[in-house]
Amino acid sequence: MATLLRVTLVRSPIGYPGNQKRTVQALGLRKMRQSVELPDNPAVRGMVERVIHLVEVQEIAAEKPAAEKPAAEKPEV
Repeated sequence: MATLLRVTLVRSPIGYPGNQKRTVQALGLRKMRQSVELPDNPAVRGMVERVIHLVEVQEIAAEKPAAEKPAAEKPEV
């Protein structure tokens, strides 16, 4: 089972260099205390490492996707 990273913005990027602001934005974080779940891969880990002083990171186990339900048929009119 693949793992995910839950990344939460805990400090404002205001006052930090532009590349760190852009990294926070690229992680999908816009507001304080906002969390996003991202795949655990080297690219995401590298981005998190650059702004570790601004974010909080938790490893979570990815849930298996539920079986998709077939679309209900529309009655003919």
